[in-house]
Amino acid sequence: MKIAILSDGGWGTALATVLAANSHEVTLWGPFPDYIEEMKQSRQNTRFLKNVQLPEQLKLESDIAKAAEADYLVLAAPVQYMRGVLSTLKPYYEPRRHRLIDVAKGIECETLLRVSGICAEVLGECRYSVMSGPSHAEEVSRGVPTAVVAASTDHTLAEEVQELFMNHYFRVYTSSDCTGVELGGALKNVMAIAAGIIDGMKLGDNPKAAMMTRGIAEMSRLGVALGGEAQTFSGLSGIGDLIVTCCSGHSRNRHVGEELGRGLKIDEITRAMGMVVAEGVKTTRSTRELACKLNLEAPIVEQVHAIIYDGKNPSEAVAELMGRKAKPELE
Repeated sequence: MKIAILSDGGWGTALATVLAANSHEVTLWGPFPDYIEEMKQSRQNTRFLKNVQLPEQLKLESDIAKAAEADYLVLAAPVQYMRGVLSTLKPYYEPRRHRLIDVAKGIECETLLRVSGICAEVLGECRYSVMSGPSHAEEVSRGVPTAVVAASTDHTLAEEVQELFMNHYFRVYTSSDCTGVELGGALKNVMAIAAGIIDGMKLGDNPKAAMMTRGIAEMSRLGVALGGEAQTFSGLSGIGDLIVTCCSGHSRNRHVGEELGRGLKIDEITRAMGMVVAEGVKTTRSTRELACKLNLEAPIVEQVHAIIYDGKNPSEAVAELMGRKAKPELE
């Protein structure tokens, strides 16, 4: 099949290697011609996925019109930049031909939309799917055994995505719960920042386990209120992605939290990261706004937001979480 990956970040590049290994005709698109040319020469993506040799058959392209000469478009740009990428794509978008596969994880700050909503606003009619799960680019690109879930309200499309990506090291399950899978991938990034804060404070294993457990409850509560299915948050895009993102040294969101827990401020952390994006920073803001609009309790999100955007001392945030009114576990 002809497939275009729209974004030359680490995750898009890793998925390009999977699809190339599956013998598809794959094009990796990036917005900066100079850097695309550099990758063509070196056959590496040194900015976003170091020490990975790009397959010779992988095409590299900075002209989105040429990249769009494909049947499947993999949407891999950071969510806060997705609207711009889709606007650039729009003149070449063919709703009857193109099938969209969203692999980004976040919620747009200005509109509180997930990628499905951004696609509907910018492109109109579209065949949309989302793929998410515990899958760091650094491991996927090395062929480490990985399992994810592909969701679409169009069951045939979910099965097509499964067939495109699945091989001996990359296992894909299907789901019809697009909303839940999108939200699982987005909300776990906020919890990963919280996990990193605990690590940065060197509090130990007990608080991190408690936060992750209460975090998945918070994610599920928000997800169900927005139309997702509760059981989705017990699956790969929920608890699976939460575990890997909260515990792995590859996690950019956990890294942000760890630096916050050590006492650094968000501006200096993101400045040091350069072009590398931690989606959870912006998603924390949009998630808090969604929780407020829905009048839902989201205490972990609230405290992470206060640490990032109000400069709250992490020790005070932990104390407030621990001092909340007693309640049954399942409420």
